[in-house]
Amino acid sequence: MTHQFNKAAFFEFLTPTVIRVWKEGSPLLPSVRLAQNWLETGGRIHDWFNLGGYKVGSGITNAYWKGRTVNTATWEVYAGKTINTAANWRAYDSIYDFYKDQDLLFTKTRYDRVRAAKTPEAQTAALYACGYATDPDYASKLMSIIKTNDLTVHDKEEEDEDLEKIDVYVNGKKLTDGLYDDKAGVTYVPVRSVAESLGASVKWDGNAKRVDLTAKK
Repeated sequence: MTHQFNKAAFFEFLTPTVIRVWKEGSPLLPSVRLAQNWLETGGRIHDWFNLGGYKVGSGITNAYWKGRTVNTATWEVYAGKTINTAANWRAYDSIYDFYKDQDLLFTKTRYDRVRAAKTPEAQTAALYACGYATDPDYASKLMSIIKTNDLTVHDKEEEDEDLEKIDVYVNGKKLTDGLYDDKAGVTYVPVRSVAESLGASVKWDGNAKRVDLTAKK
C-alpha cells in the first residue's frame, strides 16, 4: 500500500521519527533528512519504507534490514548524461528501521564528511561529494527544499535542552555522534556502531527488546 502526502502532511508525519533518531545520535541533521526524504519520494511512502534511495549494496543484513528487496525503475547521471535504469532497493518493516540502517551506512569512512558537517549547507554538499547520489544538482535541490519549507527549525527547537551532542571516538578516531544527558549524568552512544568497531558482534531481539553483545575471542 502506498500513501501520498502533500508536503506539510509529509513533514508532519515524519518529524517525530526523524527527531527520535537524531536524539539517538544520528549524524544526519533533521532538516537534511526530511528534505532528502521528500526529494527521493515526492511524498509517496510505500510499505517498504525506503525513503532515501538506499540500494541493496553489499547485501549484508543487520538488525534493521532483514534482506527484503524491491526493484524499480530509476535514473542516474553519468558523465553529464541522464541514464534510465533499474535498481534493487532495501525494503524495511518501518520508517525507523530505514533511518537506523541508513545511519549505519553513514558510519563508513566514505561518509566522514557527512558526519563532520554541522550545517545543512555543508551536509548536503557532503552527501553528493561522498557519492550518495549521482545527480550533480542533488545538494542544491536539498537546500531548496530545506529553505522553502523552513526545515532548519527542526535542527534547533526539537533538541532537548538537557541533551548535549558529543563526539564518540574509538582508538583515537571519531566514529559517530552520541548524546550526553547533563541532568541525568547519562551518556548515550549507538551501541552497534561502537561494538562492531571494537570487533564485537551485536544481536537484537525485537520481541524481547534485548540486545546481546559478544566480544571477539
